[in-house]
Amino acid sequence: MNSVKNLSLRDSRDRRLPLISPPCGLVIFGITGDLARKKLVPAIYDLANRGLLHPAFALTGFARRDWGSGDFEEFIRRSVKENARTAWNEKTWRQLSSGFRFVGGSFDDEEAFDKLASTVKELDETRGTGGNHAFYLSIPPNAFPTVVSQLARSGLNDDQDNGRFRRIIVEKPFGHDLKSAQDLAKTLQEVFAEEDTFRIDHYLGKETVQNILAMRFANIMFEPLWNSHYVDHVQITMAEDIGIGTRAGYYDGVGAARDVIQNHLLQLLALTAMEEPVTFNADDVRVEKEKVLSAVRLPEDLSKTTATGQYSAGWQAGEFVRSFHEEDNIDPDSRTETYAAMTLFVDTRRWAGVPFYLRTGKRLGKRVTEIAIVFKRAAHIPFDNESTQELGNNALVIRVQPDEGVTIRFGSKVPGIDMRVRDVTMDFGYGHAFTEDSPEAYERLLLDAISGESPLFPAQREVELSWKILDPVLEHWAQYKPEPYRPGTWGPQSADDMLSATGRHWRIP
Repeated sequence: MNSVKNLSLRDSRDRRLPLISPPCGLVIFGITGDLARKKLVPAIYDLANRGLLHPAFALTGFARRDWGSGDFEEFIRRSVKENARTAWNEKTWRQLSSGFRFVGGSFDDEEAFDKLASTVKELDETRGTGGNHAFYLSIPPNAFPTVVSQLARSGLNDDQDNGRFRRIIVEKPFGHDLKSAQDLAKTLQEVFAEEDTFRIDHYLGKETVQNILAMRFANIMFEPLWNSHYVDHVQITMAEDIGIGTRAGYYDGVGAARDVIQNHLLQLLALTAMEEPVTFNADDVRVEKEKVLSAVRLPEDLSKTTATGQYSAGWQAGEFVRSFHEEDNIDPDSRTETYAAMTLFVDTRRWAGVPFYLRTGKRLGKRVTEIAIVFKRAAHIPFDNESTQELGNNALVIRVQPDEGVTIRFGSKVPGIDMRVRDVTMDFGYGHAFTEDSPEAYERLLLDAISGESPLFPAQREVELSWKILDPVLEHWAQYKPEPYRPGTWGPQSADDMLSATGRHWRIP
C-alpha cells in the first residue's frame, strides 16, 4: 500500500483500529452527474464526519460548467444536505470545504487539464496533500480514452516518487464485451499500473456481501455443508420493482445481463463458491475468485437454460405503468432485455453438478438482492408423506438488500397432537443485531481506493473471465426477441420453465 507510514492506517498490531485515509486529493470527473451528486459527494462528507478522512483531504470537481468556487461549494452543500447519511456538522463542513476546488472545461480541453495540473500542485503546497491524488471517472466509458490521455499529457499520472501515489477509479461497465473490455484495459494500463487501477463494483462494498466470507470462514457450522454433497442448487437474484426511468440513453443496447450479471451477480457467485483464501488481502482473494470464474461452464442448450424478457404495460402496485417499448427514447423495435436469467455450473470438486441460477430484472415483484443456498432434502424422513407435505428444502438466504441479513429455513413440528412438520425461519438482521450503522458501499470503496486497499475491487482478469462467460449467451440471445412479462410478476414464463424442467422452482423472496 502506498501511503505515508506514520498515518497509515491499519496498524498490523491492532486490527481494531479504524482505517483512516492518507493525505490525498480526489478529482471527480463528472461531478455534476447523478452518481457524484447522490452517492460520491455524500459519501465523502460522511467519511469526514466519521473522522476517517485525513484533515489534508481535498476534493476537486471537473465539469463543463462556468462556476466559481462559491458556486461549486453551494452545489456540494446541497448534495450533502439532500443525500448524506450523517448529521450536518458545521466544523466538519468548514474543514472539508476549505479543500474544495473546481476546474471547468471539456474533456478535450488541454488548457483545462493544464489548469487541473496547477490546481493539484497548489493543493500539495497549501492543503498538504503530499503528492497523493486519485482520479475518479464518473463519466460515460466512451470518454475514458480522452480523459486518460489528457491525464498523461498533463503529467497528472506521473508523480509517484518517495511513496506518493496516483490512482484511477473507474465505474462500470467495464466494456461491452470481451474485446472492448480488453481495449479499455489497454487504454488504462498505458497510463496507470494495474495496482493503481480501481474498478468500482458498489455491490462489493455492501456489508452483507462481505459477510459471505465472514459467515463461511469464521464459523465451523456452515463450511462442512457448503458443497455438492448437501447443496441442491444456488439462486442469486437481483430484482428491481422500477422501470428504466430516465436511463434510456445508457440502458438501451446494454440490457439486464451486461448491466448486472456480468459484474454484480458473477461477483456474488465467485464469493459464494470460492475456496478459503490464505488471507483477506487483495491478491489472495482475487486468486480464489478467479479460480471460480475460470471453472464456470455454460450448459450446452442455451435455449432451455437461459431466458430473457421485456416488461409490458400493466398494473403494478396500484399504478398503470408503461411497457419498455413505450418508455421515453426507447426504439419501439428494441431487443434489449429488461430481464435475464441463466444456468451456470462451477466445475470444481466442491460444486460438481450443482446448478447456479442467476436472474435479474426490472418491474419485478419487489426490490431485493439475495443469495439462496438451497439444500437437498433429507435422504430419509421417518414421517409419512401427509406429515411433511408442507415441508420444503432447507435453505440459507443471504439478503444483500434491503433489510440486510441472513435467514435460515428449516422444518419444525407444528404444535399439536399430530406429527406435522412445516417450514419455519430463523432470522438475523444487521439492523437488530448491531448498534453500529453499516457504512454506505461508496464510503467503504472510496476509503479503500484512497488508501490503496483493494480486496473489494475486481481485477482485469476477473472482468475478462466474466465476459468470457457472458459473451456466448449474448450471442445466442441476439437471435431472438425477449419474451414479454407483466409488471409486478417475477419474469417471463420461459424463466419458470428453465427451472421446472429440472423439478425446481424460483424462490419468491
